[in-house]
Amino acid sequence: MAYKGTERNRIILSLTAKQQFRFSHEYFMKRCIQLAKTGRALAAPNPSVGCVIVSHDQIIGEGVTSPYGGAHAEINAIKSIKDKSLLDGATLYVTLEPCCHQGKTPPCTDEIIKNGITRVIVGCLDPNKKVSGQGIAKLKTSGISITTGVCESKCREVHKEFLTFQTKARPYIILKWAESSDGIMAPLEKNNASPYWISNTYSQQLSHKLRTENQAILVGANTVKADHPQLTARQWHGKQPKRYVLSANGDDTNLLDNFDDLSSIDLIGPEQIDFYQNIAQQVCDYLVKHSVNSLIVEGGEQTLNTFIKAGLWDEAMVFISDQPLLDGLKSPKLCTIVTSKRAILNDTLMMYHNN
Repeated sequence: MAYKGTERNRIILSLTAKQQFRFSHEYFMKRCIQLAKTGRALAAPNPSVGCVIVSHDQIIGEGVTSPYGGAHAEINAIKSIKDKSLLDGATLYVTLEPCCHQGKTPPCTDEIIKNGITRVIVGCLDPNKKVSGQGIAKLKTSGISITTGVCESKCREVHKEFLTFQTKARPYIILKWAESSDGIMAPLEKNNASPYWISNTYSQQLSHKLRTENQAILVGANTVKADHPQLTARQWHGKQPKRYVLSANGDDTNLLDNFDDLSSIDLIGPEQIDFYQNIAQQVCDYLVKHSVNSLIVEGGEQTLNTFIKAGLWDEAMVFISDQPLLDGLKSPKLCTIVTSKRAILNDTLMMYHNN
């Protein structure tokens, strides 16, 4: 089919614009972000970083952070390329600043320099005092061109647990509960010691998925006594979270007998914290000592309100049923606006963020 001059020029310009967008820094960084999301649960407490290596506008290697203690994303991306001569003059894209210190693995900066990569595009800087701009500086000193801040907000989102741990010295905290349409999270009386399910099975499955994506869960002693929860990700394949029970009673060690599996579960009691002081902050301090960088607070009402009143939370997920309970334990209240909501059959999931 033949085109007249003006129309032909318009089509050529349109194709050129599309090609430029396709091969932009944002295009390759978005692929890095996709990769980073795949390793979040297994990499913790390390950040799950995504990395791609590009030569002549083609991705020639990809990598994501290995399970904790293993190789970082940049190393895995370099290793994925069989013909190492392709690395000479290549561009490396990475969601987080490459490390420059010896930890469980060698510095990523050394491998980048050694393999002849000439340009590095970084999503966000690493606030860890062992890195904190030093990785960028080392690469620049070696003559490597650096660009930072590409898709920065999206990279910070994918690394929110690690960044919170480094900058605020506490885990990233998600509050989660279910409530009836009239704002009740539990009936006053139940016929048995099993949980009273307010949310539907699809909401419960989403909750289990959330558990695989975070390092730990915390509940109060009263919740354990009333519901005998297992706090596992039974309905979603993935890594099981660490489980913590908060109890002010030093004699509550038998609480752990409520759980079928006693691995990865601990009682946080008077031996660890002073219950007359800021409980939420002390729990955070305790978890930092155990390298926990993300926490889901699942209940009950007293434990949730402890974190709300202290202002120590980042997100809240509230599953609201379309059915009333009429009477029972009132759910916590958040003094912030809803940031998003979605329907899950007859449930509504309300999302909040603590600004």
